[in-house]
Amino acid sequence: MKVVIAEKPSVGRELAKVFGATTKKDGYIEGKGYSFTWAFGHLLQLAPPQEYGFYGWRKENLPMLPQKFKLSIRKVKTKNGIVEDPAVKKQLDTIKKLFDECTEIIVATDAGREGELIFRYIYYYLKCKKPFRRLWISSQTDEAIKDGFRNLKPGTEYDTLFNSAHARSQSDWLVGMNATQALSISAGNKAVLSLGRVQTPTLAMICARYLEIKNFVPKIYYQVAIQLCKDEQFFKAISTKNFDTKEEAEAVLAKVLDVESGNPTGGHIKNVEGKAKKEPPPLLHDLSSLQQEANKKKGYTADQTLGILQNLYESKLVTYPRTGSRYIGDDIFATVPDLIAKYKSHNFFGKSAEFLLANKLNKRSVNAKKVTDHHAVLPTGIDPGYLPEDKQAIYDMVVGRMLEAFHQDCIKETTKISIESGSDFVANGTVIKTAGWRSVFNDPDDEKKDASENATLPKVDKGEDLPVTKKAVVEKQTKPKPQYTEATLLKALETCGKEIEDEELRYAMKDSGLGTPATRASIIETLITREYISREKKNLIPTAKGLAIYEVVKEKKIAQAELTGQWEKRLEEIRGGASVLDFKNEIIDYTRNITHELLVAGAGLEKMLVTG
Repeated sequence: MKVVIAEKPSVGRELAKVFGATTKKDGYIEGKGYSFTWAFGHLLQLAPPQEYGFYGWRKENLPMLPQKFKLSIRKVKTKNGIVEDPAVKKQLDTIKKLFDECTEIIVATDAGREGELIFRYIYYYLKCKKPFRRLWISSQTDEAIKDGFRNLKPGTEYDTLFNSAHARSQSDWLVGMNATQALSISAGNKAVLSLGRVQTPTLAMICARYLEIKNFVPKIYYQVAIQLCKDEQFFKAISTKNFDTKEEAEAVLAKVLDVESGNPTGGHIKNVEGKAKKEPPPLLHDLSSLQQEANKKKGYTADQTLGILQNLYESKLVTYPRTGSRYIGDDIFATVPDLIAKYKSHNFFGKSAEFLLANKLNKRSVNAKKVTDHHAVLPTGIDPGYLPEDKQAIYDMVVGRMLEAFHQDCIKETTKISIESGSDFVANGTVIKTAGWRSVFNDPDDEKKDASENATLPKVDKGEDLPVTKKAVVEKQTKPKPQYTEATLLKALETCGKEIEDEELRYAMKDSGLGTPATRASIIETLITREYISREKKNLIPTAKGLAIYEVVKEKKIAQAELTGQWEKRLEEIRGGASVLDFKNEIIDYTRNITHELLVAGAGLEKMLVTG
C-alpha cells in the first residue's frame, strides 16, 4: 500500500477522488492500493525555549542558542492553559500508522518551500525511514495530477529545498525569540514586544514613511499657465520655469501676449517634437503582483487575495498561487494558444482572445531560465461557472493578465510643443495610437498622466502664431510621498524599499527582497495583530506602539531592510546547494549582536508606550 500525504484535508480528498479511492476512514481515505491522508498545515513547529531549558524571560538566558533544534506539536490555548492540539496529536497518530504500514510515501504537500517543510517535519518527528517520492505539480486539474503521478520525483531531489526551509525556520526562531525577549526584558518585562527577522524591517519601512510625511514641510511655488486655441481646439501650456514668489510669476504673467491685452496671435510656436513610444505588455502575474493589483483595484488585502487565489487553485481554476515567478517556459507557452481559445466566447474577454489567436503572440513573459519552482499564475481553462464577486474579480485578473501579457505593444504618440509668449511655455500631450495590450481592460493609463498634460493636442507647425485665450498664475506645493498601501508596500518589499518602477529590474531583485511572495501577506497581518500598524482605508499606518518600538530599533541591525534582504538571498542560495552551516553560523553571530543591542536599548520604552 502507498500512502499519499497532502497539506490539507480538501486537497487530500480531491486527490483521492481523482484516483477513485472512496473508502473514508478517520483521517484518511483509501482505495485502489492507496491511502490518502493529510496535515492541517503546520502540525509541528520548532520547540519553544522552555523545551531547551530556557525557563522564564531572564537576561541570563540570552542569547538562547539551542545546540540542536527539537520539533514540538502545535499548541492551542485552552482554559487550562496552552496545550498540545488534540486534533493534531490524533492526526499525527493516523499518519504514523499509515507510514508504518505502507511500502512507499508520496509527498503531495504544496510544491514549494513551506510545503516541503510541513512534510519533512512530520517525517522526521515520526522517525520514519520509509522511501518517499515527490508529487510536483503547478495545477490541481485531474490531468495535471495524473501526469504528476506518472512523473514522481525522488524525494532526495528536494533536500536542498528542505534545507532552505529549515534554515529559514531556525533563523526566524533565533532572531524572533531572542530579539523579542531582549527588548521586552530591557523595557521592564511589562509587555511582550515582539520582533522578527522580517517583521521588524517591514515595520521600520512603514514607520519611516509615516514620519517622513508627518514631518514634511511643503514648499509653495508658482507657475504661469496659458490656454491657446487652434481650429477651435483649446490646449494648455505651462511655464518652463517654476517661481518661488507670486510676484515673480505675476511679472511673467504680465508679459503674456493674450487676446484680452489686444494680441490676437500672441503665442509663437518655437518647436514641435513628436515621437512614437512603444509600451510593452506587462509580465504575467506572480502572487505579489496579483496582490498589488487586487489591492489597488478592489481594496483587497494581501491576505484576502492569497486566500481567494488558493481557493481558485484548489477548485482547479488557476495554477499554483504561491509562485514568485512572472515567466513561463516554452513547454507551457506551447499550450497558451489552446488556453486562449477557451475564452473566445467570453462576454468580456472574447474580442481580445480572438485577436490574439489571429496574431503572433508576444513572448516577453517566456523565459525558462527565470522560472524557478513554479511558473507564473495562469488560468487552467476550466469553465468556472458561477463565482462569488471576490473570486470572480481575482479570476478575471488572472485571465485578463494572461491576455495582456501575450498581446501587442501599446503604441503612444507623445508631443511636446514649445511656445513663446513673453516667456517660454511648453505643452505636452500623449495619445494612444494603438491600444495593444491596454485594450484588454480598456485601460486609459490615467494614473501615470501628469495633471498638466493635455489629453489631445491639435496639429500645429513650427513658426505658427496662435491666440492665447486665457492666462493665470497657478499656486502649487511640493507633496510628500504617499503613505504605504498594501499594494505599494508589497512592491517596496520586493526591493527592500528601493524605488524601482521597471518591473523586470524589480523582478531581478526578487531573491533579495524582504520575505517571499508567499509570506508577505502574513507579515502584514502579524504587524496588525501585534497592534504595531493599522489599516486606515487603504493606508497602512503605524500605531503609537509601533512608533515607540521603531524609535528604539530604527538604528539597529534588526531594522535594516537590506541586511534582511541579504539573508533572503542566502536562503535562496541554499536552495541551490550553498552551505547551510555557513548561513547558520552567520545567523548565530547576528543573533548575539542584536540581542546585546536590544538588551540595552529598551530603557525608557515602557514610558514611551504609556505616553505614546
